[in-house]
Formats: sequence, C-alpha cells, structure tokens
Amino acid sequence: MTSHREDRALPQLSLHTPIGAITLSEEDGAIVALDWGWGRDQTATPLLLTARDWLQRYFDGERLKMSLPVAPHGTPYRRRVWEELRRLAWGETLSYRELAIRSGGSARSIGGAMANNPIPILIPCHRVLSAVAGRVAIGGYSAGEGLETKRHLLALEGVAVPAPRISAQLAAATRMPT
Repeated sequence: MTSHREDRALPQLSLHTPIGAITLSEEDGAIVALDWGWGRDQTATPLLLTARDWLQRYFDGERLKMSLPVAPHGTPYRRRVWEELRRLAWGETLSYRELAIRSGGSARSIGGAMANNPIPILIPCHRVLSAVAGRVAIGGYSAGEGLETKRHLLALEGVAVPAPRISAQLAAATRMPT
C-alpha cells in the first residue's frame, strides 16, 4: 500500500471484508484513504480502530450514519463533490446529473471525481447511478472489483440494482446450440 503522502508513513489498519481486504490510512486525526489490499504496516490508532469497527458493522448490515472524520486529498471541486456524497443516507442514491447540479459541475466532471475518490465506502460514490433517457443503470465504479463491488455495496444497502443489459445480437451469439 502506498500513501497519498510519500514523505512519511501514515498509520494504517487493514481488515477483511466481504468485498476483500481493505486498508484505512489516517493523517492528522482524519481518514485520508481506503485502499483495496492488505497494508504492509499495521498501526491500531483509536481513529483507525473506530473506523474498522464502523466498517465491520456496515458490512453486517447495520444502518449507520458516517460521522468519522475524513480529509480526502483532491481539488476544491472534487472535495465539494465528495462532501455532497457524504450527505447521502444509507440506501439513498442519485444520478451523476443530480450530483452535478448539487455540486456545480457536469456529469463528466462527477465521473472524474468518483474515479479519484480516495475514501470509497466512507465517501459513498457507489450510491451514484447513471440515468440515461429516463432509465437507471449502475454506471461505473473504479474501486475494488469494479461493478461487482458496486453491486455488492448497493445490495447490502437494499438498493435494487438494474441487471446489466446486453444487446439481442450479443445474447444470440452467446446462446448455446440445442
């Protein structure tokens, strides 16, 4: 695991979850990163222990308000987007467009902010869905195992996730002969 600040080692704590091992990093009394994989160094600070406990309860299905201190590194615009995401409650979703309106940007810039979210789950970018021509789709997800991870997190929160759509041509090409 590498930290966002290379000049000094940040306290890190890892845990096993249903979506794989994840590692939390702390800087100056706030969570600054959540990365997939097991961190090399393990430091059990009070904040990291609290964050680990919160995540374990989250994965056990408890509806929890996220009140842990976070300090994501990013541009002022991205931090504004991430702060707007933190306002979403358990199981609440919105579209890239809706988030863009709330944050003062475009759907494309929202996608960029989501792809660079350094603290997924705690800053719940998995709750942002695509809406095209009135239809809701899962959109993208760059953390963990991608869309599989996003589907798992949404299902955990009780969000009905649209099934992936495939074209009739692709469906016919993949059908087994009888």
